[in-house]
Amino acid sequence: MKYNGKYKVFNPNEIQTYPVAGRNNKVKFDDLIFPEKIQNMSFEISKEMEDRIENLAKDIVSARANGNPVIFFTGGHLIKNGLSLLLGELIKKNVFTLVAGNGSTSIHDFELGLIGETSEYVPQALEKGEFGMAYEFNYINASLIVGDKYDLGYGEAVGKMICDTTFRKEVETLLDLKEDTIKFKYPELSVQAICYENNIPFTVHAGIGTDVIDQHPYFDGRAKGGCSGRDFLIYTDQIANLDKGGIILNVGSAVTGPEVFLKAASMAGNTGHVPDKIITANFDLRSYNPEDFTKEDRVGYYYRDQKSIVTRVPDAYNGKGYYIGGNQIHTIPILYKKLMELL
Repeated sequence: MKYNGKYKVFNPNEIQTYPVAGRNNKVKFDDLIFPEKIQNMSFEISKEMEDRIENLAKDIVSARANGNPVIFFTGGHLIKNGLSLLLGELIKKNVFTLVAGNGSTSIHDFELGLIGETSEYVPQALEKGEFGMAYEFNYINASLIVGDKYDLGYGEAVGKMICDTTFRKEVETLLDLKEDTIKFKYPELSVQAICYENNIPFTVHAGIGTDVIDQHPYFDGRAKGGCSGRDFLIYTDQIANLDKGGIILNVGSAVTGPEVFLKAASMAGNTGHVPDKIITANFDLRSYNPEDFTKEDRVGYYYRDQKSIVTRVPDAYNGKGYYIGGNQIHTIPILYKKLMELL
C-alpha cells in the first residue's frame, strides 16, 4: 500500500517469510472430527443443554421448510477445533442460507484447505518474530486484490481462488508465481470452498490490523475493506429476509457476530424489513446470568454475545433465544447429529 502522508510508516517489504508447510501447527488432519465417526463419539454435556440443542435443531429444520433464513456466524475456533467437516456437510444439505465469520475464520479455513493443518503454535513463533509470517498468506491478499477488481465479496474471492482455475491463475500472476504454484491439497476441508461450490454466501467481517495477512507486503487495506464491505451488504440482505422469521446462530464470537447483526438489523428495519419472530442461539463456554445484563458493575453486562444474541434481540423482535453452554467440541457435534436425524 502506498502512503503519502506526513508520518513515517513501517516498510513491509523488509518482512522475511517462510513456507507454511514447515510451520509448527497444533491442529493436524487426523485431529479433525469426521462426520462418519460422530455416532461412536461420546460428548460431555448436560441433559438440559442437549434438550435445548434438540429444540433448536427442530426450529432450524422448520425455518428452512418455511423458506426462512438460517444464518450461521462463527469465530475462528470452530475451524481450529476441527469441526469444519460437520459444518460443510450441513451446508451441502442446504441447512444454512449464509455462513459468516471474522478474518481468522477465513484464514484457518484457508490453511486447512491448503495443507490440512492449522493453528500455528504462537509462543514459539512469536519469540522469533515469525508469527504469521508464512509466505502463503499472500495468496489470500492477492485473491482479495483480484476479487476487489471484480467487485466480489471476501469469502467469495477466497472460495473462488480455491475452486476456480482461471481466477487462481490471475492470483498467481499478481504474485509473480509460475502457473500451478498455488495448490490446495485438501480443498474438501475448506468451508469457503464448499460454500462457493454450493452457491451459499460465506461472508467475512474483517478488521484492519487484526489478521496475520495484514503483516505481508501484498496486504491491501482497500481491497480487504472493499471485499469485506460487500460481504456486509450480502449479510444484511439476508437479515432483511428475517421479517417473516428465521434463525441466527452465533458460535464463539464474543463481539463481531453480535455487533454485525445489530447493525444489519437496524439497516433492515430502517428500510421496512423489521425482523420478526426470529430465533437466536449463542454457543459459548461462559456462565449465563440474565440478571447481569442490566447492571454495569457486573462483568456479564459486557458480554455482548449473551446480552444481545440471547436476550435483547429476541425480546426486540418477538422471538426466543437459546443459550447453549459448553465446549464447541461437544455442542456442535450434537447439533449436527440432531439435524442429520431430522433431515
